[in-house]
Amino acid sequence: MVSSHSFEKIIMSKFTSEGFDLDAVSDVSGDVIFEIGGGATVVPIEEVHQQSPSSSLPNTMTPIDQAEAWKKRGNEEFKKENYLEAYDMYTEAIDVCLIDVEEILRQRDEFDEMEREKARTRMEDETRQRRSDSGSGSLRNDCNDAKGIGKEENSKDTKPSKKIQGPATFKLPQQQYCDKPAIFLNNRAATLIQLERFEDAIKDADVALLLNPRYAKAFIRRSSAYEKTERTEEALRDIKQALELEPSNANIRKNSQRLQKIEDERLEKLKEETMSKLKDLGNSLLGNFGLSLDNFNTVQDPNTGSYSISFNQNNGNDS
Repeated sequence: MVSSHSFEKIIMSKFTSEGFDLDAVSDVSGDVIFEIGGGATVVPIEEVHQQSPSSSLPNTMTPIDQAEAWKKRGNEEFKKENYLEAYDMYTEAIDVCLIDVEEILRQRDEFDEMEREKARTRMEDETRQRRSDSGSGSLRNDCNDAKGIGKEENSKDTKPSKKIQGPATFKLPQQQYCDKPAIFLNNRAATLIQLERFEDAIKDADVALLLNPRYAKAFIRRSSAYEKTERTEEALRDIKQALELEPSNANIRKNSQRLQKIEDERLEKLKEETMSKLKDLGNSLLGNFGLSLDNFNTVQDPNTGSYSISFNQNNGNDS
């Protein structure tokens, strides 16, 4: 065995690094291999021989410098797989920036609910207006027919319907430190995934994206958390957003293709299950008449693509 006095100790740290801010990696030697999609990545890192930092920071530092210092410590703890300690360090950085995740999400949810209510009201008003116009238009047409006025002239009175607007998107007001806390939140989301607190990781990524809507790494991080909870539709949506922001990133493209395959398989399985249930329902109804779906054959026309249905009373068996 090689003595630790002869060589520096090599630490093997496992983590999912894509979508994670690793400033501290620049201070170490060795190959760094990144992999996205929740897989474990082994990264050789030389142990840094330095005095353990104290739990507090100098009061002379600016708030953003303090936050950066907490983030750096969090990165060091994360690489050593001390995820609880890393979580605490990132939380300190977030708190310095006065970011309240729960309050921001409460404001977003409240805004979204108000917008949905406005959209419902607009839709109901539009529906009532169309019905009113339809009723008055019918009465006007009867009168015009009696007067001999043509339809072409009458059509000039028709008013074009207004386009129904959808809900607006919540936008977070400008924060004191702009989108800098998005990095701290995204890093904390990484620790939350390692701690299997996936819903909390999604919340942190949510706020990171509210702070910086073009933060590709936050889309990747949230995609990973969604996949861990088997929400592949949302995971695929986020990884596609990341790919739009970084179209030349081969890792993101590879992960997008992987998730697309998983989602296609899920949809195919769902379709098969749905068709099976519909077939069972159809057979139960037709059974009252001594029939089943096997009595009906569907044939597709190769030229038009349309289907024709034929009835086979013998259920496909010769009598």
